[in-house]
Amino acid sequence: MTTDREKSIVRTSIIGIAANIILVAFKAAVGIFANSIAIILDAVNNLSDALSSVITIVGTKLSSKAPDKKHPYGYGRIEYITSVVIAVIVLLAGVTSLRESAVKIFEPQETDYSVPSVIVIAAAIAAKIFIGRYFKSQGEKLNSQSLSASGADALFDALLSAGTLVTAVVSMIWGLSLDGIMGVLISVIIIKSGIEILTETLNSIIGVRADSELTEKLKNKINSYDAVRGTYDLTLHNYGPTKIMGTAHIEIDDSMTARDIHRLTRTITAEVFAEFGIVLTIGVYASNNTGKFAEIKKAVDSIVSSYDEVLQIHGFYGDDDSKIVTFDIIVDFDSDAAAVRDKIKKEVEGKFPGYRFEVILDSDYSD
Repeated sequence: MTTDREKSIVRTSIIGIAANIILVAFKAAVGIFANSIAIILDAVNNLSDALSSVITIVGTKLSSKAPDKKHPYGYGRIEYITSVVIAVIVLLAGVTSLRESAVKIFEPQETDYSVPSVIVIAAAIAAKIFIGRYFKSQGEKLNSQSLSASGADALFDALLSAGTLVTAVVSMIWGLSLDGIMGVLISVIIIKSGIEILTETLNSIIGVRADSELTEKLKNKINSYDAVRGTYDLTLHNYGPTKIMGTAHIEIDDSMTARDIHRLTRTITAEVFAEFGIVLTIGVYASNNTGKFAEIKKAVDSIVSSYDEVLQIHGFYGDDDSKIVTFDIIVDFDSDAAAVRDKIKKEVEGKFPGYRFEVILDSDYSD
């Protein structure tokens, strides 16, 4: 079923295709008439932008396919593949432009700019600024990396066209040919833009740290329930820009019944999905920080806090029957987590010889 998001992305892309084709026609005509490699390359870059919008449409259509048995998480990550293709197109355009422009530096040809050509270039700059801002705003609104990448590329194009405009004005006033040099500069910026788009998209495919603003809102939401003493181990997995699944542990009093826990976790997952659109699975840490265990926890907190490498301690629970105390720690990625854990374990067991401590290493997945 076609979603509002998909319709908006397709509509935005069609607008981009139409605008870029018009720019290609005008720039190509001016570039050929003025014998300017900079303007011709600018036109080629606009053609690649139009192609990128076509690929965005195709990728959006494919990524919106419903989940099936083979792909139960859906096809949302196809949008990332789309962004990779766009990045490759941008890189190829930049490398081709660089080669052609380098030749122009060593074998310069006479250019013939005119007032109409300068007007066309200036109009193209204004158009590209409008397209770039529109695409970026829509990309942020719709959480579409492809649109955001196209918007950033369009704003780069406006800057590059401004360089071409400077070349034309210098040629008209002083008769100096900066065509090849400007073409090289344009090519380098195009290549840089392609690398940035590719890097950002590959990071999304590989998996990056969850957005801190989102995780803070999620934790605040979960912690707002009276029975929840804390939220930990929040992890989020992205299966496309609009499909996020995750897990989290909540700390609750160990006196809660299975029925109470069932009601609480069901309520949390339902309300989180309604507010954030995230499918969340809730795990539980029982808490009994009272009596002797309150004193033990205070001592453990003091010991752990002396280790700068430890970012957080949570999940503390003491079992007087088995004489086992468990707690989790999160250690900085740059440290030897196993060594830090072993030191802490030895220290706390030395302080409380009657108990066995199980120190569990958690990963720093989110803020």
